[in-house]
Amino acid sequence: MAEAADLRVGGVQPFTSLDFPGRLAAVIFTQGCPLRCGYCHNPDLIAARRRTGLIPWADVEAHLHARRGLIDGVAFSGGEPLAQAALIPAIRQVRGMGFAIALHSAGTAPARLAAVLDDLDWVGLDIKAPFDAYEDVTGVAGSGDKARASLALLAASGVDYELRTTVWPDRIGAAELRAIARQIAPYAPPRWAVQEMRTPGANGRAVASPVFASAALWDELRAITPHCEPRRAH
Repeated sequence: MAEAADLRVGGVQPFTSLDFPGRLAAVIFTQGCPLRCGYCHNPDLIAARRRTGLIPWADVEAHLHARRGLIDGVAFSGGEPLAQAALIPAIRQVRGMGFAIALHSAGTAPARLAAVLDDLDWVGLDIKAPFDAYEDVTGVAGSGDKARASLALLAASGVDYELRTTVWPDRIGAAELRAIARQIAPYAPPRWAVQEMRTPGANGRAVASPVFASAALWDELRAITPHCEPRRAH
């Protein structure tokens, strides 16, 4: 059985006010992702293992203990946190320290998401593409079905969440956004952020797309899915 100490951690951000709405938080970046999205902003976190740079779980624990009283939440991001069975005991251990928990995920493992939902306070779920065209973005067959199943679980859970779609101009344009809006509308998501793509790295630049300049498109999307908003890159 996996333990928290087995979690492969590729990085820790000590403080954020952006990654956990309404809370000051630290971010734990897990190492490894089963998807191969062409626009990935954190390509160093894709490989399941790397020779150097992983952070021992004991060091993560010590860091979080030192920040008790300074932050009130911890966000697990990646990579893809659900790719690791050790995510579940790690989340429960951090929650036991008194922190609220956020999860950033592409919904790659619905069963694992179901197992940890009761321990989450907020989820950011990536919707990469229309579900029947997921492979065009992720490079992985069947990934759309897993994302749809994860959305269904999340929508039924009562956990606060938002959906995010990154506009990769090579694959995602107005037609794809309309299709996504129609597919997510039955789940009545509380928020759907359509966000600009950034090039990889801490100083990545925003990649322009005409969808952000079309007021008519945003009116059309909101008519399908009311809580839709453009999110420009910072």
